[in-house]
Parts: sequence; structure tokens; C-alpha cells
Amino acid sequence: MQTINIMDTPVIGAFSTCTENICLVPTGTRPEVIDALQKRLEVSVYSCLVNDSILVGSMCRGNSNGFIIPGKADTRVLEKRTGLPVYSLPGKLNAVGNLLLANDTAGLVHPEVADNVIEFISKSLKIDVRRGTIAGIKTVGMAGCVTNNGLLVSPGISEEEAAVLEDLFGFTPTIGSVNFGSRMVGSGILANSKGYLAGTETSGYELGRISTALGFI
Repeated sequence: MQTINIMDTPVIGAFSTCTENICLVPTGTRPEVIDALQKRLEVSVYSCLVNDSILVGSMCRGNSNGFIIPGKADTRVLEKRTGLPVYSLPGKLNAVGNLLLANDTAGLVHPEVADNVIEFISKSLKIDVRRGTIAGIKTVGMAGCVTNNGLLVSPGISEEEAAVLEDLFGFTPTIGSVNFGSRMVGSGILANSKGYLAGTETSGYELGRISTALGFI
């Protein structure tokens, strides 16, 4: 199985997020979905809310060094469940997962994020962080999908954007889409270096592009 719905929607990246070893899903996720995530991604799966929201993937972002959540959210529950540090982002930024694209070594962040926020993200997740866009899209966390093995990005990326991404992450970005044509590839994929799952509306051709981009072919 390569496709799945979470909360009965193929926009799985908005509702869930994963790292090399952990996947966070919204409270109420069906047991069979949790089981599929555990097997396909080889992760421990934890159910939660972030800022009382089921949009866990849009609200937070993490890697093997920890998770970052909005400043008003309570870090204690996630820290206890995951065993990793959980950091509250300073300021009023809310949708951390939409604003940040990250793996274990680097991160691309919304171009209007302040310097102190970039420094906070870099120190918390222990990564190199730079500002940028993907195909002109500022919500880079949903316009791309990156693991420790590869990078998939939205169609329309410029040569300059591609050069920044390749220098930052060390991968040549591969263009693709999800859920039968959606440019917001991060909204339709959950992936790490061990596997991936895409939304159920993702076509066979799109799955092939994802597999190539993330190093599974």
C-alpha cells in the first residue's frame, strides 16, 4: 500500500507529520491507519492535538532532534509521549508545519520569517536554516517534501530556487505533484528515509515521481 487517508481526507500532510522515528497524528485517527503508518514508515505513532487543533501537520514540524510547535501550545504532553524535546516557537506564528520544510540537516523557511525565529529553529532542530520560496510559494512546508534521502518540490520552481535548495539540502530537487495534480506536495505525503505514504487521490504516475525523488527507485 502506497496511499492512505487520514481523518477521511487525502491531504495527509496537513493532518500528520513524521520524522525518521516518530509520526504524529490527530486524536481520533483510526487504528488501521495508525497500523499502516507504523509498518510503512517504521515509526512509533502518537496521537495528539496541537493548539487544540487536529491539523497536526500544519501546526508543527520536527526532525530527529525534536519538534517545534506554536508558542501558545503546551509542550509537555508531546515531550512525554515522544521522549524528544519540544520547543515553543516565539512570536505569533501559528502554522509552523506550513512555514518550515526540514530534515535532519537543513531547513527552508517562509521568506518573511524574522531573524530571531530562524536562529531559534536552527538551534532547536540543530539544522542550517535559510529563507526561500518554492515555485514562488511562501508556505514552503506544504510546497515541498524532504527526507534525509531526497527532495520533491512543486512544479514551476525557478532555476534560482532549485540552486538554493540543492545547496541547502544537498539534493537535486525533483518536480512532482500529489492527489491528482495538487502542487502542494507536502500536503499529500508523509515520508522518511525508510518509506512513504501519499494521499489516496495520488495517481500511479505521481507515485513514481515521489519514489524517484525520495530515493526509493
